[in-house]
Amino acid sequence: MRAERRIVVSEPIYILGGWQSDFAEKAPEGQIYPLLEAATVGALTDAHVGPGDVDVIHVGNFAGEIFNGQGQLGGMVAAIHPDLAGKPASRHEAACASGSMAALAAMADLESGRYECALVVGAEVLRNIGGQEAGLRLGCAAWAGREVVDEPFPWPAMFGRIGEEYDRRYGLDHRHLGRIAEINISNARRNPRAQTRSWELTKESFYEDDIQNPVVRGPLRRQDCSRITDGSAAVVLASRSFAASWARYRNVTLDGIPRILGWGHRTGTMLLEDKFAASADSEYVFPHLRQAILDAYRRAGCNGPHDLDVIETHDCFSVSEYAAIDHFGITSPGKSWQAVEDGVIEFDGELPVNPSGGLLGLGHPVGATGVRMLLDGARQASGRAGEYQVPRAKKVGLLNIGGSATTVASFVVGLD
Repeated sequence: MRAERRIVVSEPIYILGGWQSDFAEKAPEGQIYPLLEAATVGALTDAHVGPGDVDVIHVGNFAGEIFNGQGQLGGMVAAIHPDLAGKPASRHEAACASGSMAALAAMADLESGRYECALVVGAEVLRNIGGQEAGLRLGCAAWAGREVVDEPFPWPAMFGRIGEEYDRRYGLDHRHLGRIAEINISNARRNPRAQTRSWELTKESFYEDDIQNPVVRGPLRRQDCSRITDGSAAVVLASRSFAASWARYRNVTLDGIPRILGWGHRTGTMLLEDKFAASADSEYVFPHLRQAILDAYRRAGCNGPHDLDVIETHDCFSVSEYAAIDHFGITSPGKSWQAVEDGVIEFDGELPVNPSGGLLGLGHPVGATGVRMLLDGARQASGRAGEYQVPRAKKVGLLNIGGSATTVASFVVGLD
């Protein structure tokens, strides 16, 4: 059996700027082009980079064909400005981790020396059809014909099953899931781009109240589930040489530009039950997810979560954040409830999780989520997160997952 490959620390990749749409708004006329255009123009403006300076374009999108009948999204970005026409562009898909795959591809381009400046755009239109139908169509990220067959709520059913597996292995109390949802939607009230920022919910909306918070599937209730969201986000990534020239021109220091310090990317088997079987003898429910986080830690020179100041994680359901807590190493496996009860993950806690509101509060336009996480990581590290800025944050851990934790990507973003 081949020994584990040595983790190589790559050349630094700098985040020069970015932009995010208002996730409370529907896409104009249910079309994806306006979202791509707004994100591209917004990110280039924020980064003070002209379209002619972009060398390569990477687009994250999951379901353009299914919801809009539209593929070939690289060509759409190239159509936004004459100086983008002719640039190499490609689209990446890995369900809810599509945006992270676009970012990883852009990073590889920059690390190889092939290009020096990359535009990464993530976008998704999901609200142009009814919520029930949208949920069914998103079920294609499970193994069609082999799991969640004839299930009207595919993803609540899948993540409900994850909750049941946690309960079987370690025990699970819904009040901890409810508290995660309550924290994230409370955090979203600080975020002017959050889908739920103006929602008025009572305490009973988060806990075991069958009227205010009815059961959806397994241990999951209504507020444990993220919303169907339209939206886009973009970041401008740069090599060290490009970032150094950019910094000199703007009379800022290179050390003050947030960068991607480390990353990890792993893929599990497609069927959820196969993942559970493969981890039967492991202390973690998803060992490959744990390895992705450890890869990011090692590349970033982190010794663990206590080297982080903030975490932005994938909480498509409250149980996915519950799983992230122990996989990040904040607690030992199966003990995520401790971080919830001790207030560790709260906005003013020892290690705030999802100060943006996360997917539960901010929203989850699938192909944009991984890109949005990178943007929020950069904003936190550079003190540009506004009302949801965590004081003195310099290093941020990110986790983006696709499917039933099939594709997983982790990043550490921060300053030197």
